[in-house]
Amino acid sequence: MSIYSKLNDARVALQSTKLNKTGKSSAGYNYFELGDFLPEILKIFNHYGLCGVVSFGTDVATLTIYETGGDGKIEITSPMKEANLRGCHPIQNLGAVETYTRRYLWVAAMEIVEHDALDSSQPLIENKVQPPRESAKSIAKSVWDEMTPEEQAFLTDIGREMVLAIEEGNIIETCRLLYEQNLTPEEQTALWSRLDSKQRSIIKKHRESLKGETK
Repeated sequence: MSIYSKLNDARVALQSTKLNKTGKSSAGYNYFELGDFLPEILKIFNHYGLCGVVSFGTDVATLTIYETGGDGKIEITSPMKEANLRGCHPIQNLGAVETYTRRYLWVAAMEIVEHDALDSSQPLIENKVQPPRESAKSIAKSVWDEMTPEEQAFLTDIGREMVLAIEEGNIIETCRLLYEQNLTPEEQTALWSRLDSKQRSIIKKHRESLKGETK
């Protein structure tokens, strides 16, 4: 049996296992934390003779799945990004990035399906009814403050890339960054608050054309 067959069998075995989402957002959505699925994955990998090893480079993080009884291996990669959380030491920022990256590497490798916020709610930039400016600002700050350092690091990185895309005039890339992250409404609110009024206005101005381009 090839390592690809073993990995596929491991994925099927995981899908038949009842996993509980212990991560809880203040908006009421649940999400998988590493501890929710990793112990079960390790048991399944042990059964099928597989071993996963995560390594972090300067630019790329890699999850290498090895065949313990052979020479087969499969690599899952993800770009490495930086975090710049206020009040955190460099090692804490590094830990936040590595934790989030590990989670997404395993989610991708095992085809773990999470809540798709885009299917269940309208994107924030398309909301026709907006709360008063001060109220919205207060809500966004409250949402941001209640997030974990890992969540803040993830959204800070996306916000930085969105700002860069706006400065380069690449509005399509800006919208892709907002739409293709499977963000919950809470995360969209927090991310939207990372942009200034001018940047938000640019996105709103082009929302109809962006909607068509990103379908």
